[in-house]
Amino acid sequence: MAGTANNPFQRILEPLDPQVANQLFYNLSKLEDPRYNSLPFSIRVLLESAVRNCDGFLVKQSDVENILNWKQTQTQTVEIPFMPARVILQDFTGVPAVVDFAAMRDAVIKLGGDPEKINPVCPADLVIDHSVQVDFNKKSDSLQKNQNLEFERNRERFQFLKWGSQAFRNMRIIPPGSGIVHQVNLEYLARVVFNHEGFFYPDSLVGTDSHTTMIDGLGVLGWGVGGIEAEAVMLGQPISMVLPEVVGYKMYGSPDKFITSTDIVLTVTKHLRQVGVVGKFVEFFGPSVAQLSIADRATISNMCPEYGATAAFFPVDDVSIEYLKQTGREAQKLAYIAKYLKAVSMFRDYSDVSQNPDFSQVVELDLSTVVPCCSGPKRPQDKIPLSDMKKDFEACLGAKQGFKGFAVAPDSQSATVPFQFDGKDYTLSHGSVVIAAITSCTNTSNPSVMLGAGLLAKKAIENGLSVKPYIKTSLSPGSGVVTYYLKESGVMDYLSQLGFEVVGYGCMTCIGNSGPLPEPVVEAITQGDLVAAGVLSGNRNFEGRVHPNTRANYLASPPLVIAYAIAGTVKIDFETEPIAISSDGREVFLRDIWPTREEIQREERKFVIPSMFREVYEKIEKVNERWNSLVAPSEKLYPWDATSTYIKSPPFFDGLTMQLNPPRAIDGAYVLLNLGDSVTTDHISPAGNITRSSPAARYLSSRGVTPRDFNSYGSRRGNDAVMARGTFANIRLLNKFLNKQAPQTIYLPTGEVMDVFDAAEKYGQSGVPLLILAGKEYGSGSSRDWAAKGPLLLGIKAVLAESYERIHRSNLVGMGIIPLEYLPGDNAESLGLTGRERFHIDIPENITTRMIVVVTLDTGNTFNVRMRFDTDVELAYFHHGGILNYMIRKMSEN
Repeated sequence: MAGTANNPFQRILEPLDPQVANQLFYNLSKLEDPRYNSLPFSIRVLLESAVRNCDGFLVKQSDVENILNWKQTQTQTVEIPFMPARVILQDFTGVPAVVDFAAMRDAVIKLGGDPEKINPVCPADLVIDHSVQVDFNKKSDSLQKNQNLEFERNRERFQFLKWGSQAFRNMRIIPPGSGIVHQVNLEYLARVVFNHEGFFYPDSLVGTDSHTTMIDGLGVLGWGVGGIEAEAVMLGQPISMVLPEVVGYKMYGSPDKFITSTDIVLTVTKHLRQVGVVGKFVEFFGPSVAQLSIADRATISNMCPEYGATAAFFPVDDVSIEYLKQTGREAQKLAYIAKYLKAVSMFRDYSDVSQNPDFSQVVELDLSTVVPCCSGPKRPQDKIPLSDMKKDFEACLGAKQGFKGFAVAPDSQSATVPFQFDGKDYTLSHGSVVIAAITSCTNTSNPSVMLGAGLLAKKAIENGLSVKPYIKTSLSPGSGVVTYYLKESGVMDYLSQLGFEVVGYGCMTCIGNSGPLPEPVVEAITQGDLVAAGVLSGNRNFEGRVHPNTRANYLASPPLVIAYAIAGTVKIDFETEPIAISSDGREVFLRDIWPTREEIQREERKFVIPSMFREVYEKIEKVNERWNSLVAPSEKLYPWDATSTYIKSPPFFDGLTMQLNPPRAIDGAYVLLNLGDSVTTDHISPAGNITRSSPAARYLSSRGVTPRDFNSYGSRRGNDAVMARGTFANIRLLNKFLNKQAPQTIYLPTGEVMDVFDAAEKYGQSGVPLLILAGKEYGSGSSRDWAAKGPLLLGIKAVLAESYERIHRSNLVGMGIIPLEYLPGDNAESLGLTGRERFHIDIPENITTRMIVVVTLDTGNTFNVRMRFDTDVELAYFHHGGILNYMIRKMSEN
């Protein structure tokens, strides 16, 4: 929309360089509005987008005024449109997005429209990074073997994505083996400032992964949205959002020489959880921000979903420009990036207090108070100082089942199970480490912790230390650049000697693609009912996510992952107990092998250089020969294969007409599941392996698929029949109806216990609507559109919860499911709900935002709940039966 004739802000449009007339920008400084320079830098990005795209229709002049007036309106529910500069997808969420686009083309034709209108208007990059699994991990050829298996398992998906890249304009695919989406975004895809069609403007984005926020560390405003919402942005629709409060996070002081960026981020995560920043922006400032590298900042921004904020923004400064130079960006681009941002007052000098904007609230962190720490055993926000890890784990063993408890009986807490592995005798006990993975975008983008891990490995080998061979160790770097500098610095050999071979470039263990554990290890864990541990450098450690046999999972820095692998247990106090006995009989303590920040920074300055980034990324879209040789269909409409178990035309648009149906009451609904707090999208729609006893496994077997080829739920997100059966299929799902962890429920009319899908199917045959009851933070965790699509296909009409994770609530609305919220002070317990009642919910024809409606039970009791349609746009989506139906009707109009 930039530069359109009806834009009322044409008066501030001017050339960035007076000598070059066709390179223009909207000079926000020329608004001559004193409110502008007091706005948080993140809000200035929203303002620029509104000014540039102001057309009187999608973006109105009143929207610009509302953003300028942020100081007065931030605490009110003021809705604004935001048009990001681009969209980023990963393959788990990207495949269903492309499936939806293909199906939408078919639907538009049926309604008499032009299918070519279903085409990305906003540029979209899709990085294939979620498919690779740790099947091989001990030999130097593990990387190639895992990548070969990835292609064998996912060939059909990859062919489909390649079709999408050819059939749709403005869609670029980054092939498998390139790296983790967020690191590739940081090192390669980020523009920081767009120079597009003669206009300069800030880079900004939304992504189909909640950790899209990592890019905020580079001064690019971005956050995660549902795949459904991202599709609308790709089709040229603005994001409808409530103008956020902005919490200023002041950093001062200097960290201890043994502190890593992981320690800082876990401290920030716990702190901001306590502050309460859900739905808000966090913007960092203060004198110590300039001490943080972009990798450090990106690590903090990456964990933003774990403290609940929408975005965690570090405005661009000189350190940002140096990073762009280090990562091989062209000098010409660097010049206009700095020039543009300074012209519009978006370039930050963290030492200049006069630049400090107004914030809704200010909180502070003295970096000198940060101590080494981990987080777990089941949630990222549960930080544990390293010195307390042993006693914390021992306390968790006996504590009641919950986020910090495993309910192990006192007489079983010292249980040990002997077993044999490769002809040698070993013993497992509670707390034994069986997975140690350096993985995920949080840390593998950060040279300081990756080189720190390498230096620790070097010192460990020099001290005669080793890792027990049954522990599944792995190293999955975020990009080829990491392998490059690990090799150049000479530490790769030491990592390999400890078992940390490069196994692939992707999310791997952090998203549950940890692969199988050795059978003797699984048998020992099962025999002793042991709480075995996984330690990973990831950002998520929810129950059942990392591996079904690791009930305790801890997030830790890459050096600590290696330390715990050497120790072989999380039941160790590193301050008072040796990490191991060396080959010559000496006690070796962690402090003896831990590298200092100065050592690490010396290696980083020497070995992380621009030529590495240029060499790796110049080849990124050409180097994968298997991808290049894939043959994909050439038609503009996808030729669906009825025999495919990976790609299937979804039923979402079956019977769609141009006419809208008025809202109907939900009458006589049964509760399918009665759930507690912090039910994650992993519980709702797992991404990991398909268990052999599940409904999805039965479906695949009926289609002739053998168990070895089941693959994961994540890889089959293009097939609704699999994903509907995988909904609520997490083995760690705790349903109050059963009072145990299992992917099952009670079919209330008969009292039968059955798999969730089977019960939903039986309700569906009777034409009975369904509800979900839940507690606080329903839908927390990864952004997964199938966590909303799956429940829709099960017949769920509404969810009633105490509170929602932001993206998941939006996804529910996007699929036409009503998010209902208890009024303050109410919950299932206070209202005496057992979940066995039948529910009637009045849905008036003239719904308004955040409307209160009446719930009537078959017992005669009534209570009020709030409908969480937060904006008028969300109401429009609901009336259409979901955002995709809305877009199809819009694109089918003449």
